Amino acid sequence: MRGGGNMQGMMKQMQKMQKQMAEAQEELGTLKFEGSAGGGMVKVTVSGHKEVLDVVLDPSVVDPEDVEMLQDLLIVATNEAFKKAEEHANSTMGKFTKGLNLPGMF
Repeated sequence: MRGGGNMQGMMKQMQKMQKQMAEAQEELGTLKFEGSAGGGMVKVTVSGHKEVLDVVLDPSVVDPEDVEMLQDLLIVATNEAFKKAEEHANSTMGKFTKGLNLPGMF
């Protein structure tokens, strides 16, 4: 039965890669990414697992007469933070799928 050793070696490699991927994903969750808008008047911090962790508003941006502006600034800052987290995840996790043609994977 030729090639049995190769299959066993490949399985060990896959298990090692799975472990490394799990560790990288766990580490990703500990990282924080900040997005800001309005010249830093609105700051949103998210985790690598795309959870909003913190929102900081400069008091001067809280205008009861212009709630729409504040809403827009929150959206911009949040999207910027999520984009940074996504880019980092793609660069970190992409190394595991490099060379593998797996649709939908990072």
